[in-house]
Amino acid sequence: MTTTTQAQDEFLRQADPYRRELTAHCYRMLGSIHDAEDLVQETYLRAWRSYHTFEGRSSLRSWLYRIATNVCLTALEGRGRRPLPSGLGTASADPEAPLTERPEVPWLEPAPDAMTGASHADPAQIVTSRESVRLALIAALQHLPPRQRAVLILRDVLKWRAAEVAELLDVSTAAVNSMLQRARAQLATVAPAEDEVAEPATRHQRDLLRRYVEAFERYDVKAIVSLFTADAVWEMPPFPTWYQGPDDIGRLISAQCPAQRPGDLRLLPVEANGRPAFAMYLRQDGVYHAFAINVVTLTSAGVKHGTMFFDRSLFPLFGMPDTLPLAA
Repeated sequence: MTTTTQAQDEFLRQADPYRRELTAHCYRMLGSIHDAEDLVQETYLRAWRSYHTFEGRSSLRSWLYRIATNVCLTALEGRGRRPLPSGLGTASADPEAPLTERPEVPWLEPAPDAMTGASHADPAQIVTSRESVRLALIAALQHLPPRQRAVLILRDVLKWRAAEVAELLDVSTAAVNSMLQRARAQLATVAPAEDEVAEPATRHQRDLLRRYVEAFERYDVKAIVSLFTADAVWEMPPFPTWYQGPDDIGRLISAQCPAQRPGDLRLLPVEANGRPAFAMYLRQDGVYHAFAINVVTLTSAGVKHGTMFFDRSLFPLFGMPDTLPLAA
């Protein structure tokens, strides 16, 4: 075995355990799980090329985060933020008005828990991971300038010391503290804390999700509406409009959903952004076709937020097929 091969094997053995958390880090920075995958690959390529210079003055984990953060900052140069429709500053829309797609907008994407580490076995880490990748937070982070975004993630999520962040960004500790203060203030205006967000672990929450699935699969709009809270929000990128309140959500489904009768929709559970989610399929031409990834936020009162991501390229990332047979 050559020395180069030995070094490569040694690098991969030590670095591979950090792949999921680095994916989560790049996802927080970019708001795109596709981009995050690409940038983690770039991080590992750069790290491998310069591994011979790694002297161990910091941990390998910290070194990889430094590379990943710089890769992300470079990627963000000249880019705008990735929004959700509800973050565009528009009012809730008329649910019966025509829908117009905006595919040119780089919309925020959901992230499978399996790719970001939010589904691993340590209960304490699960809570931290889930909260740090929830959709509302990722959407809010997109409002911050890239360097402020990096500072807030490194300090408040990863718990780096201000001096470590200052060294990474080549600025003073005072500058880091100033950026962190501004980032926290901005975040508070665009991402208010989610009150009473429930994990789907109790019998009540599991029953709520079961009824949610059954209502959609029966195409029972009245039953669907009954599951939403009074202030529930529904949005559907790449459509730039959003809707608030059970009545408007019900009108939207009745007027715009291509499903027409029971059995037209099939929902299979997945996990995204630390929240329950479903891979939704639509019956067409004798099979179920990939339709949307639906991420839901639950409270003790019901479904508070639903986001439909009409991007079929997400299905493979969730381990879901493009089609299902009708008998599946």
